[in-house]
Amino acid sequence: MLVKKMPNLINKFFSKIISLIICFSIFLTFFNLPSYAAKTSMTGDYAKDTISVAQTLQKAVDTPKDSLNKDEVRTESLSLITDYISRYRNRGMVNKTQSFTTMQTALNAMAGHYKNFASRPLPDKLKERLTKEFSIAQKMVLRES
Repeated sequence: MLVKKMPNLINKFFSKIISLIICFSIFLTFFNLPSYAAKTSMTGDYAKDTISVAQTLQKAVDTPKDSLNKDEVRTESLSLITDYISRYRNRGMVNKTQSFTTMQTALNAMAGHYKNFASRPLPDKLKERLTKEFSIAQKMVLRES
């Protein structure tokens, strides 16, 4: 009787071993892949990054309404705003400073306009406000550092 069941037992044993090997290889494949960090334009130095972002976005604010590359300027500005906010929002030593709150206010206003009114240029009132807030944030960050 044992001789009759032996081929059946061997088939079951090998099928289980093969399924375990397949599961293990899938597990190793998924968890052994390299992970890539997102590239960012931020250096990690808060003062330098704040001044750089403010100057770059001020150029975007000063871009004429009839500029040919206004869509490119908008997408680059939104990318820069996202990089800056995601880098410094959760840093306790930075996000409590006046320069960061001023900068965050300006960036939220600019990003809000770009996302809600993508085809419209920045209004003059918003341009004045952004210019003022970028200037104030730059002065504050230099004073704070």
